Amino acid sequence: MVESRLTRALLRLGAGFTLFFIYFPLIVIALYAFNGNVTQRWPIEDWSTKWFPVAFENQGVRDALKHSVMAGLGATAIALVLGTLASTAISRYRFFGREIVTFAVILPIALPGIVTGLALQATIKDVLGPFGVKFGLATIVIGHATFCVVVVYNNVLARLRRTSGSLDEASADLGADNWQTFRYVMFPQMRTALLAGGLLAFALSFDEIIVTIFTSGAIQTLPIWMYATLFRPTELPIVNVVALFVILVSIIPVYFAQKLAGDTGVAGSTAQAAPAATQEDATP
Repeated sequence: MVESRLTRALLRLGAGFTLFFIYFPLIVIALYAFNGNVTQRWPIEDWSTKWFPVAFENQGVRDALKHSVMAGLGATAIALVLGTLASTAISRYRFFGREIVTFAVILPIALPGIVTGLALQATIKDVLGPFGVKFGLATIVIGHATFCVVVVYNNVLARLRRTSGSLDEASADLGADNWQTFRYVMFPQMRTALLAGGLLAFALSFDEIIVTIFTSGAIQTLPIWMYATLFRPTELPIVNVVALFVILVSIIPVYFAQKLAGDTGVAGSTAQAAPAATQEDATP
């Protein structure tokens, strides 16, 4: 399709306005991290980096960062396992209620975070509480995993639907068992999708605050620390520095996930997968 100069100009203008609409507030908060004054005033008059060492030496920030990383890694690990199992079952097998399962897996990402948080809080407190389950890092991980599973599930399912199921059948015909088929045929096709889904899941967990508030108890993750400290005027510059750090940390997994999502890797991995499965099956 050939566009006129006016059309191209309008499209560029629309794209530029969209990016400005999305990122201008983030640019403002990033610039405030270099504000030398305790109070925020626009435009910034005193530019300084003095708040960066103050933020990095703050013990509350360090503890909150550690909790966020641990919660993100735990939720991502659970999401990778459950998301892979669910997507494999949906893409490779036909059974009654398959569409219902798909809807049920995707639903948590569409529910308001406060609803999910209230449901988890009630379950942990009233149902699991009598069995000794208490609010803490483990409950944060479980809460985050409920929506992180959806990200991994969607990534892996999309990849498996773009690959032929005949490869799995050929592997079985050659004598490979289910584990060999998964290891040498299915996993090479989905590994970049798993990595992309895992990166996105970690980014979602790292930034989550609503569900965390209902499941954390006394533990503070980085978003909760920022929210609690935001109302202390003397510590607002530290919050701005931490916000800039969170923005930069969030960009990294999203960037690599986008790159990996575009790399199917089907041809190369398939060419290596079938001989590998056959070779292991032929080994006495």
